[in-house]
Amino acid sequence: MSEAIFLSAGVPDPKRGPEYALTADSVAITAAVSALVHVTLGRRLLIWGGHPAITPMVWAVAQGLGLDYGNWVKLYQTRHFEDEFPEDNQKFQNVTYTEDVERDREKSLFAMRERMFKEHTFGVAVFIGGMGGIIDEFKLFRRLQPKAKILPVVSTGGAVLKLSERVPTLGRDLTDDLDYIALFHRNLGVSIKEERYKRPEDQPPNIDQRLWQPPAKTHS
Repeated sequence: MSEAIFLSAGVPDPKRGPEYALTADSVAITAAVSALVHVTLGRRLLIWGGHPAITPMVWAVAQGLGLDYGNWVKLYQTRHFEDEFPEDNQKFQNVTYTEDVERDREKSLFAMRERMFKEHTFGVAVFIGGMGGIIDEFKLFRRLQPKAKILPVVSTGGAVLKLSERVPTLGRDLTDDLDYIALFHRNLGVSIKEERYKRPEDQPPNIDQRLWQPPAKTHS
């Protein structure tokens, strides 16, 4: 199976992060998250830390594709926010709940992120919109997954604008291209011809073997 893709995304709250909300484009954030799920589901394992605004977006696209999304998405959630869990958590069969560390928000989030990054090998991390938590995830991710590609979708605004300053070489399309499906196909190396599989273990290890092939012509 291919290396996992990490999603770090959020819709900035004007009250908690006014500086991030000022530049964020909520329509672009929704479009980018939806496009990422569309491109990856059934092709790559997608992992993220539960965010009440993002989880319903992932669920909506996953349901529309008609695949067993529980095999292809993995959600991590700290019990520190147990009273705020979105109802969509219950729809994903693949949720890992991490401990509420000393009832402390930052300690609990750190424990969740550390476990998430240590339990998987990631090929790419995609950052969309967000507030300060995205920058925290970026720092820890880069330390624990130094070989992974960093993909900040700058056009979505929010904390990604600050994060992009820490990534020396960025493709111009991450700022200018609003065709997010094409952008992710290109930057994640996922061919539009790549088949979707019911389960990761059904996926051939060789990418060439996953590509759709026209049926062989028969000669009568």
